[in-house]
Amino acid sequence: MPDGYTVKGKVWKLLRALYGGDIKIVIDRGGTFTDIWASLPGQLDIILKLLSVDPSNYQDAPPEGIRRILSHFYSKELPCGSLLPKRDIEFIRMDTTVPTNAFLERKGTKHAFLVTKGFQDLLKIGYQSRLRLFDLNIVKPDVLYSEMHEIETRITIEGFDKDLDGLFDSKEEIPGFLLRGTRG
Repeated sequence: MPDGYTVKGKVWKLLRALYGGDIKIVIDRGGTFTDIWASLPGQLDIILKLLSVDPSNYQDAPPEGIRRILSHFYSKELPCGSLLPKRDIEFIRMDTTVPTNAFLERKGTKHAFLVTKGFQDLLKIGYQSRLRLFDLNIVKPDVLYSEMHEIETRITIEGFDKDLDGLFDSKEEIPGFLLRGTRG
């Protein structure tokens, strides 16, 4: 459809039926760039790449990307910082690599590894997917967590916790855990 073309009424209902509903938005916010993809009913998909941090132009990239997509969709400029209409949005899915990068680069807050009792050495043992499997002098990378705690979990073979009533509070099993400033 040409730029600026809007549809209303019966045509709009037909397009929604044909193209599966409203606007679908997927966002991947990285440390440097934010990638945004949007599917608009009856229009070509929109792909945006924004700086994740650009205070001279916008406060945060994900809402700015959504604002630009909706401005295109409604064929009118929506002001920066204004509340955005959500009536035509079917879903927004957002992912971010920022915490993963901070985790791998060992930046940010300390964190703990909580593991089911009896599996304390799970990450130490690892699995046999090393490049040089038969080397005698294996150098493993440092662990990414600052603390490790085993906790009593009651998981069934189906993956459900047997403690449906919440009788066993993990925080009580790790004295001072939250007081040490460790998050997990």
